Amino acid sequence: MIQPRFADLLDRVMGLDAALIGVSAVDRAVAARIRACDLPDEEAYWALLQQAPGEVQALIETVVIPETWFFRDSAAFDAMVKLCAPRLADGSPPLRILSLPSSTGEEPYSIAMALLEAGWPAGRFHIDGVDISNRALTLARRGIYGRNAFRSPDLGFRDRHFEPVEREWRLKDAVRGCVHFAQGNMLDPGFLAGAAPYDVIFCRNLLIYFDAATQGRAVAVLRRLLAPKGLLLAGHSESGVVSAHGFASAQISMAFAFRRAEAPEPAKAAPKPAPAALAKPLKRAPVSRPAAPRPAVKISQPAPPPAPGLESLWTLLDSGRLEEAERACQTHIRTHGASADALMIQGLIADARGDAAGAAAAYRKVLYLDPDHGEAIGHLALLLRKQGDHARADLLTRRLTRQTGKVS
Repeated sequence: MIQPRFADLLDRVMGLDAALIGVSAVDRAVAARIRACDLPDEEAYWALLQQAPGEVQALIETVVIPETWFFRDSAAFDAMVKLCAPRLADGSPPLRILSLPSSTGEEPYSIAMALLEAGWPAGRFHIDGVDISNRALTLARRGIYGRNAFRSPDLGFRDRHFEPVEREWRLKDAVRGCVHFAQGNMLDPGFLAGAAPYDVIFCRNLLIYFDAATQGRAVAVLRRLLAPKGLLLAGHSESGVVSAHGFASAQISMAFAFRRAEAPEPAKAAPKPAPAALAKPLKRAPVSRPAAPRPAVKISQPAPPPAPGLESLWTLLDSGRLEEAERACQTHIRTHGASADALMIQGLIADARGDAAGAAAAYRKVLYLDPDHGEAIGHLALLLRKQGDHARADLLTRRLTRQTGKVS
């Protein structure tokens, strides 16, 4: 086993909690770099890391494994188009959008396609894709993708915006030209210093890999980069983190969209009572006799309110109202029975509250009902790694890879 100092280094430079990807993943990355550098052992490699910043980046490249696809969680893209629509007609400056991390380009290119199909001219928006991995950025700029990048139920966008190249698809230049890629580490003190504020920031499924302190630092960076009335799109399990750091839900179901929380208005001072000498005397109401008793009337009890539907459960989770969401989810399951969707929401609620055992139990129930539920597989694998069960986490990861590899 590789010494923990390598995991500590990755934590310092990129905020990565090694337990969440598996210590064995860090071990494999270090071993691979020792072989690539033709060094005798990890002591020699550690010495190289202290002297060569470029090798630190090479280690980061080896650890980072992109996991993304086009129009992943499509409600986020729909929310962006809906909330930004007024700016298309009012002559506002071009829309500024940040995708962080942009990975191999699927997310920022999905943003571009969504806007173009909503009628936005290419000159009316600017998209920056930023990632810590130069390797991922090289693939993003190349713009050629295999079938694993196309997992959405509706693949009509692929016919409209891609050209087949042997067994892959090349993105058309009209979309590629809408995105500007750059390498960057959001935890660097000077990250995007001096950049104009962004109207929309996509930062999804990144915070879950940070510990609590690093999550706070990361959300502070997002707040600095976001325009005062801007929109932040987060991941399913990150709503609690974002809500706890000064953001409020945009109230769009399943989009996990947030805005800066408004500062509470200062409380108004209570009016001073009038001096006693100026107070008007109170008039006494006339005394009346009690009315004769009426015959008792049987009052029927009102029907209980309907159990909350899945849409309202997503809204509660999206807004960070976790305790209310948990109660509503229990009511829904008692009334309608356990479904894969309801149990998935229950798992995400527990995940956001830090209840790892409850979340894992819910995800396992989802997989009992729907063995191919990709989100449940991914979230359960992440939890198992966090708990140190890397063997079962690896099995789930391979299962997800086999499953997504079947997508045509």
